[in-house]
Amino acid sequence: MRNRSDGGQKKRLITSFCGAAIFLGFLYLYYGSIFGSSSRGAAALEYGRSLRKLGSSYLGGDDDTDGKQDDSSTKFGLENGEDDITPKTFPVCDDRHSELIPCLDRNLIYQMRLKLDLSLMEHYERHCPPPEKRFNCLIPPPPGYKIPIKWPKSRDEVWKVNIPHTHLAHEKSDQNWMVVKGEKIAFPGGGTHFHYGADKYIASIANMLNFSNNILNNEGRLRTVLDVGCGVASFGAYLLSSDIIAMSLAPNDVHQNQIQFALERGIPAYLGVLGTKRLPYPSRSFELAHCSRCRIDWLQRDGILLLELDRLLRPGGYFAYSSPEAYAQDEEDLRIWREMSALVERMCWRIAAKRNQTVIWQKPLTNDCYMQRAPGTQPPLCRSDDDPDAVWGVPMEACIAPYTDYDHKARGSGLVPWPSRLTSPPPRLADFGYSSEMFEKDTETWRRRVEQYWNLLAPKIESDTLRNLMDMKANMGSFAAALKGKDVWVMNVVPEDGPNTLKVIYDRGLIGSVHNWCEAFSTYPRTYDLLHAWTVLSDVEKKGCSGEDLLLEMDRMLRPTGFIIIRDKQRVIDFVKKYLAALHWEAVATADSSSDSHQDGDDIVFIVQKKIWLTSESLRVSE
Repeated sequence: MRNRSDGGQKKRLITSFCGAAIFLGFLYLYYGSIFGSSSRGAAALEYGRSLRKLGSSYLGGDDDTDGKQDDSSTKFGLENGEDDITPKTFPVCDDRHSELIPCLDRNLIYQMRLKLDLSLMEHYERHCPPPEKRFNCLIPPPPGYKIPIKWPKSRDEVWKVNIPHTHLAHEKSDQNWMVVKGEKIAFPGGGTHFHYGADKYIASIANMLNFSNNILNNEGRLRTVLDVGCGVASFGAYLLSSDIIAMSLAPNDVHQNQIQFALERGIPAYLGVLGTKRLPYPSRSFELAHCSRCRIDWLQRDGILLLELDRLLRPGGYFAYSSPEAYAQDEEDLRIWREMSALVERMCWRIAAKRNQTVIWQKPLTNDCYMQRAPGTQPPLCRSDDDPDAVWGVPMEACIAPYTDYDHKARGSGLVPWPSRLTSPPPRLADFGYSSEMFEKDTETWRRRVEQYWNLLAPKIESDTLRNLMDMKANMGSFAAALKGKDVWVMNVVPEDGPNTLKVIYDRGLIGSVHNWCEAFSTYPRTYDLLHAWTVLSDVEKKGCSGEDLLLEMDRMLRPTGFIIIRDKQRVIDFVKKYLAALHWEAVATADSSSDSHQDGDDIVFIVQKKIWLTSESLRVSE
């Protein structure tokens, strides 16, 4: 206004009033509106800072709190009987954050000026925001969002509007990854190496290994698979019909929505990368690792990435590798093949089969070969004090993890074939001092509990309502075991600071990950149909973390119309109830566990459902 020419007082007054109105309108749209989208880049962080004042542990707080949390967001019951502050609403994140993964957020890396080695893929590893930089707001669905297509149809098609990214369809058009068909995206089952279908490719691998009837599960002996650089996870999708479950793994890279497509399809998948940290899985978890044109430099850093696969493979496990190095005759591919062959030979792997464009190596059954290597052979054996099952934030090491005395003498993992292994006490129970009787009691306890859950859910669900499930504190995996007869899969999560029972879970033929629930999980928003939280909220309170943050993270992971089963103490249930309206959740059922003979018989079962809601922008698009 200072630059305007002189005019009448009335004109100046009117102009000033209009200018102020426009300015106030801008503030409203920028901070208060949940509908529009804002500019990209650094503005995202400023937007997040403003939202934090309304959410989580910063109710009424300032940016200079030095990370100290307001007790109102962490305590589930105030000792003095005073009521704590609970928001009536949460702000909604800007539409451009509809796919926010807090610990895999590129913008955060730029804004925190993290010095990362891109050649080591550190920028694809987890980097979580400190409390003052968290976006504690509700993640909106994309404009026009629809309830996902049900399994098994979802294996072959999803709604385009739910993941509005079609660049992979164009980029991989000659490889049959995915095809845009009107309102849907179809998945013909192809891949970079298997253009004509994953099912034929899987049968060819089984044939190479001389498995009966060309079925890869080898009569139940091959159950868990790690698919590295999985694309849209069609390899894992077509393994399911053979009673094989794959952990499909890929980073949030240039094909950034590949894992999102996999989970939308109802296929087990996880965002991760072979970088500098160990993958969040225990040693000796997989019978087969697979890489089809996964573009990984296996020779870097003394073969450290191949040694990470070695840590994860069971005794006698296989690595199926389909890549130009296995068959091409140009000078560079031949050099890589020679060096890689020499490396795996020093690792005591042998070629189990090689045909056309695929080679399959096999890991030894015992330590004998390791002991017979010449002194000074590289890579070395890991130190005796190295725990191969310690994975959360643990750097990879370029060494071979030898077998335990038990595995060495047993000449294998000692596991019975699937499906019997689901309910048979695995040998590694002894690592925790658990007896077979404890295992069987736990299995039976959770069978009864899951039966109760499904009775409570019965008025709300059909046989195909649920597909992607997560057990947020899986213990021995008995919740997932009780669901074998249902057409679902379970991501079993084991806390990073408790007994690492995840190896027992894998030994049962199930899959999962280690995690710390004070941080966001490595998944896209809206990827799970049901979350099971057994004392998880109580556990984060004991750590001094925010229960409110965890509720927002659960909402982020949960699909609209999805369910959360909370099994916890009454004061925790009361805490959650205060947030139902703010989170757009509604109570479905409540039950006590007084009839439960297990040690936590005073727990309350509380089931909620997430309502489907859309921003006005979404409504405008859908109209």
